[in-house]
Amino acid sequence: MIGNQPKGTVTKEVNLFSQVWFKYFPYWPLFLVLLAISLAGAWLYIRYKTTPLYEASAAILIKDEKKGQDESKMIESLNLLSAKKIIENEIEVIKSRELMYHVVKNRHLYASIYQKGKIKALSAYTTSPVAIQARYPDSLRGTDKIFFTVDDAKTRVVINKNTYPVNEWVKTPYGELKFIPQDLEPKSTNDPFFFTLANPHSLSVSMAGRVQVSPVSKLSSVISLKLLDVNSKRAEDILNELIVAYNSAALNDKNTLAANTMAWVEDRLKYVEHDLDSIEKKLQNYKASRGAIDIGSQGTLYLENVSNLNQRMGDVSVQLAVLDQVEKYVKSKDNNTGIVPSTVGVNDPLLTQLIDKLYNAELEYDKLRKTTAANNPMALSLKEQIDKIRPSILENINTQKAGLTANKNNLSSLNNRFSSMLSSIPQKERDLVEISRDQNIKSSLYNFLLTKREETALALSASMADSRIIDKAQAYGPIHPGKKIYVMAVLLALALGVGLISAAELFKRTILYRTEIEKYTSVPIIGEISYDKSNEPLVIGDGKRTFIAEQFRNLRTSLPYIGIKAEKKRLLVTSTISGEGKSFIVANLGISLAMTGKKVVVLEFDLSDPTLSKKLDITAEKGLAEYLRGEIRKDEIVQQTSVNENLFIIPSGALPDNPSELITSEKVPELINYLSVFYDYVIIDTAPVGLLSDAYILSSYCDATLYVVRHRHTPKLSIQRIDENNKINELKNLAIVFNGVRSRGFGSGGYGYGYGYGYGYVYNNGKKSKKKRSMFKTKVA
Repeated sequence: MIGNQPKGTVTKEVNLFSQVWFKYFPYWPLFLVLLAISLAGAWLYIRYKTTPLYEASAAILIKDEKKGQDESKMIESLNLLSAKKIIENEIEVIKSRELMYHVVKNRHLYASIYQKGKIKALSAYTTSPVAIQARYPDSLRGTDKIFFTVDDAKTRVVINKNTYPVNEWVKTPYGELKFIPQDLEPKSTNDPFFFTLANPHSLSVSMAGRVQVSPVSKLSSVISLKLLDVNSKRAEDILNELIVAYNSAALNDKNTLAANTMAWVEDRLKYVEHDLDSIEKKLQNYKASRGAIDIGSQGTLYLENVSNLNQRMGDVSVQLAVLDQVEKYVKSKDNNTGIVPSTVGVNDPLLTQLIDKLYNAELEYDKLRKTTAANNPMALSLKEQIDKIRPSILENINTQKAGLTANKNNLSSLNNRFSSMLSSIPQKERDLVEISRDQNIKSSLYNFLLTKREETALALSASMADSRIIDKAQAYGPIHPGKKIYVMAVLLALALGVGLISAAELFKRTILYRTEIEKYTSVPIIGEISYDKSNEPLVIGDGKRTFIAEQFRNLRTSLPYIGIKAEKKRLLVTSTISGEGKSFIVANLGISLAMTGKKVVVLEFDLSDPTLSKKLDITAEKGLAEYLRGEIRKDEIVQQTSVNENLFIIPSGALPDNPSELITSEKVPELINYLSVFYDYVIIDTAPVGLLSDAYILSSYCDATLYVVRHRHTPKLSIQRIDENNKINELKNLAIVFNGVRSRGFGSGGYGYGYGYGYGYVYNNGKKSKKKRSMFKTKVA
């Protein structure tokens, strides 16, 4: 809150605002003209160049492994091939050119139909009597406007006097096309229709960039899709088709995985089925040829033990075979998501999890590689993840193979032990046990593969998308761009006005602002005198209550700031060049001091171009020049003015040929000391310091110096050198009076060049009236 801010901060903010206001507000007619031109241009642009847009939006829910969305146990058991998604990856997939390419082809967006209007063409997506489909969209090339007409029965289409039937593939100069009638009623207008063709690949690039895809929040797995288009129905169709294409691509990936798994299981079933059939035939032939019908109790017990043992060895063999297939898959370097070997029979959940993670990573990497550049950071991250998973899987496989091999050796040792026991069993019974053992092994393996085949078939039939539509596409609008364009037009007008004003003032070589004086020099400004349009030399006197008169009164009260007091009464007034109004300042400041009852004498020491006597209506043939040459006495050159009885003047006299040499005379300090005894104030009007050195000579005899700077007249360079020059040739107690300050801009009056250094009263016809309170801080110089 402002109340809690430091007072200096608030003052700086107010002063900054007031400076900007005072700088540019006087040019309000310029801003008004520019604003009118900009708004008129904006209206014409909106009227003839822009088309209202409609915004369609949709939302889908993604099963993100980081952000939840767990399925029920029943759905999870059916959807065995479901893979968790990462929402950032899915956003890139939805924005991919590949998906948009399918949308363009499926919705026939490569053939855009328009209706010519009086001002601009309008989309005829929902009003065209026919839709256009290309047999070979990829071979299309961009075309200009192709006008066509349709008969009332919608059976014929005429293009360039060539007639084509509808609902048939026809060869045209633009490719092989089909014109499909639409059950739409066109607007009651005679404006002709035309269509343009574009290559689907090129069009998909531009359209993919128009779709905005983003999560609704950081913690949500809901994705929002937005699209701006000139036709609301087309915007909805594009988003809905994009969602369909996304789900279809995900289902195709799942079906490919399920088909690969099913093919592997079927292949293994054929092999095991063939072996099992051979063993059963062998058993049948053996029993028939050897008459082996019953087995003894000892053989029965042995058969059970051997069967269990052999079954375990078979499981170990299956696991080793599965591990070999997995190892072969992992060691492949092509990163293609082909047939993924099943891990059936392997009881290690870590291996299954690693293989699933590898497959999902390869699947995501394959998607990104198709939709993004090879150096995409996300693709590189997935590639690095794949390279890290492979060694972990191989290490796990080697560990399991070592354990299974050791287990197999142990089982083989036990098998050898039982084999030695078989020697005591009759040969016929032993042969029968061996055949039955092989039969049990193959039968168990066959049953296992049958189970896995059914599970894979169930997963394939129950395959579902990993996303769910929350909101179908719905368009809103129209969204007119008028507000933004009008705002931009206003900002452009303001910027252009500020630029023109700033450029004009930047190239000015003279002083325009008080702030420029404060920037260029450290000399204080003790007064500002506004420009007087009357061009009268005397603007202050008895009964005059004008604004400029009050400014001279303020200047009078500021003299003690530079040391002008009762005991220090000698004041030098100079400037940089002629025409800056130093004689005007001397005359009116002298009158202001004389009006207080003090005796004031002004000396016209500008012996090169004197104007002070004329301003005070004094005509004298003799003056300072004659005194300095020793032709007259001191008391003979002092004259009383008719302006005020307390104001006296010593005119310059006849202009000498060597004014600078006369000023170096010893009579100058003698005269100044003489006047200091009889007068309360001694004011010396001297030549500009930029032309002559007189002021530097006279400054040593004075107590303070007023340096007159005139608005739009004094060069900036001269103010920049004041401090440097004052170090070499010092002007005592130097202070600046900013003279001739004009109103800025197109205003007929006013005073604002001080930028916040305003006054609380204005004077009209000599009468003082209270000014409306200002929000700006005022300061009397």
